[in-house]
This record gives sequence, structure tokens and C-alpha cells, in this order.
Amino acid sequence: MSESQLWHDVDDYFTSHLAQDDEALRAALRDSEAAGLPHIAVTAPQGKFLRLLAEIQGARTILEIGTLGGYSTIWLARALPEDGRLVSLEYSARNAEIAVRNIARAGLDRLVEVRVGPALESLPKLADENPAPFDLVFIDADRVNNPHYVEWALRLTRAGSLIVVDNVVRRGRVTDTDDTDPEIRGTRAAIELIGSHPRLSGTAIQTVSGKGHDGFALARVL
Repeated sequence: MSESQLWHDVDDYFTSHLAQDDEALRAALRDSEAAGLPHIAVTAPQGKFLRLLAEIQGARTILEIGTLGGYSTIWLARALPEDGRLVSLEYSARNAEIAVRNIARAGLDRLVEVRVGPALESLPKLADENPAPFDLVFIDADRVNNPHYVEWALRLTRAGSLIVVDNVVRRGRVTDTDDTDPEIRGTRAAIELIGSHPRLSGTAIQTVSGKGHDGFALARVL
């Protein structure tokens, strides 16, 4: 058995016992695949982890940067109370259209708003609305702008809020100081920002899964 197949099998085992999906989640993945969206959504155990983080946090407001087909959005929104709010920012209008359908089918459209456009244009507009501070921010978009997303997350949160940045290992490439890929550079800049910023306390965890060798950063706003 290959290492990759073993990771898939472990994911399947954890999913079946700890992160059971349902028709709404399965349909979100099916519709995303049928529409040709890239296979980069979080896994079911990772989605359950996000939901648990939001529940432990007692989150009432969540900001997601990068909606894709809405799979992670559904996991996060299910942690919210009836009067909660999740704002998800998606660059692609086509992705957003699919996500909105998936979120509505899951019965969460009353809690979730998907905004279309470049996140670095949507974030200032959101800040101008002076929303209540977000309790949790999940960053899962283009890695080039990760440090900017972390900076905006700081502006839109409060002491005690959590910031999660996905895909920060990139099969170990994050350690290569000579790698000129803008996404690797953006990821390194975000990690270094979290490590040096006086208002953040964070760490990063490596993961292996059906998606390969990657990981996430978790930071608490001080």
C-alpha cells in the first residue's frame, strides 16, 4: 500500500467514526466536482475540526476568506447559533453561485452571506460597515495574499478571536528560502507575521491526509 493510499484510508476511518458527513455535505462535493472546481476543499475530519474550533470558541460571527464550493462554509456555519452570522468572501462568481446553492440546500442560507470579488477589495468594504468583531476567521484563499489577509483579520477581530490559515506547509516547501513561488513566499510571510506580531500568539501543525502533506496555522488575538 502506498503512503498516499494509507492517508486516504485513515481519513476514511476517521470520517466514518468521528466526522460523518450527510447528504448536504456529500452533495456539496458532488456539485463542486461536476462544475469542475478544483479538488482543494478541506477533508471531512478537517471540516469537523473547524466546526469544533468554532464551537469551543463559542463563535457567533465567522469570517471565511475563500468559499470555493461552500463545503468548509457548511461545516463552520453549523457551529453558529440561530442568530449567528458567517460572511464568506469568494473571488469567483461561478464558485460563489455553486456555493450559495450548496449552502441553501444545507439550510444555512439564513446564516451565511457570500460576497463576490477579490478579497482585498471586499475586506475594506466590510470594515467600513463596522461589523461586530468576528470571533473566528478562516483563511483558505490565494496564498500570495496570506499576510494581507492576516492583517485584515486582525482589524476585524477582538482579543480572544481565533485566526486559522490553511495550507501552510505545501509539502514542506514552506521551509525553502530559495523558493520563488509567490504562494510559498506569501505563506512564509504570513507565518513570520504571526510569529512576530505583538497581538498574536500562534502555532502551526503539519498534517497528512488524502490531500497530502500540508498543515495549518492557528493564532489567537491578544
